[in-house]
Amino acid sequence: MKRALVLIFGAALLVGASAQSAPASKRLIVGIYDEAETLGHPERAFPALRTLRAKAVRANLYWGGPSGVAERRPNRPTDPDDPAYDWFKYDRMVREAAQHNIRVVFAIVGTPRWANGGKAFNRAPRKALDLRKFAQAAATRYSGTFTPGASTLPNGEQQEQDPLPAVRHWLAWNEPNNPVFLFPQFTRTKKGVWLRQAAKQYARICNSIVGGIHAAGRLSGEKIACGVTAPRGNNNPKSRRQSISPISFVRQMKRFGARGFDAYAHHPYYGHPRETPSYKPRLNKGPRIVGGPVLLGNIGDLTREVTRLWGRKPIWITEYGYQTPPDRHYAVSRQQQARYLRDAFSIARKNPRIDMMLWFLLRDQGVTRRFDGWQGGLMTRSGGRKPSFRAFQRVRK
Repeated sequence: MKRALVLIFGAALLVGASAQSAPASKRLIVGIYDEAETLGHPERAFPALRTLRAKAVRANLYWGGPSGVAERRPNRPTDPDDPAYDWFKYDRMVREAAQHNIRVVFAIVGTPRWANGGKAFNRAPRKALDLRKFAQAAATRYSGTFTPGASTLPNGEQQEQDPLPAVRHWLAWNEPNNPVFLFPQFTRTKKGVWLRQAAKQYARICNSIVGGIHAAGRLSGEKIACGVTAPRGNNNPKSRRQSISPISFVRQMKRFGARGFDAYAHHPYYGHPRETPSYKPRLNKGPRIVGGPVLLGNIGDLTREVTRLWGRKPIWITEYGYQTPPDRHYAVSRQQQARYLRDAFSIARKNPRIDMMLWFLLRDQGVTRRFDGWQGGLMTRSGGRKPSFRAFQRVRK
């Protein structure tokens, strides 16, 4: 893993020079990530998305966990019509999206209890083949040519269905360097060495999802992104909340054999209200880059590392946003949110390596005594439009 410093700095200079000379991206996919709305309330979500002129919408396609498709083990796991599978919410979403001419980005995430020994959904599957087969079933179902079995109407009659629309953009998991989505982050070997276990498990997850989707048959324009990393990590195996920083995670992904994906996805969220979209973290200088955060202002640090390890793969920003009140810790004003949204999409469009940017959320999640949700919506919890709603409308699509 160690390379001579002259080679590292030389490669970085070459990559940086080529990125600066390349033209600004003309194909930026602009969209929204809000599965609570698009899966739970599609009747109100998609008219709003059409008004916003969103070109893409993301949701987690849960293998297990909340809204899990496969809470029971299927007898024919590669068959999307196996009776153990429940695709109802996802079928409804892709049909709504197609009617509004919005592309879907599905992130396959979460392990059912039968696949990980009865543990939580953030534990990796015991057998990578189980995940590969589910990914194949999902890609087959949303290939654009699959027609589900007939549905039963309340009067008992059978109703034939139309083929489901195609999904051509996929993500492998969500924030695997965050213990909320993949646990444990570290394990200790018998020799007392701490291993970045999440990166090792994630390389298997990435390869399984890529392999399963490809096994369903390659589609025109089909793209799969791995990584999907959170912006920060403490790299501390003794922490009560272990996590791995993005650059370190990327290197370990490569070490453990992640391959075959088309793009690298990342979530470059701010960490303090004073951090604008162009803010560059001080920690990302010199040798400390491995432990620093990757935000939008220093996305080049991640881009150079991805290029060094896998070549010039596109970068997808599949979550980004700023919160407003009633958030109690990270809120900016509504006017600042609108301004930061404009700045962020401008930065992304000028970057020749960024092909996608999705804002999180459409509608605020709300704050209660027990739930401090995300308040980065373009709309309030009650449906009122913030200044950022108009700002998003004006973003060039």
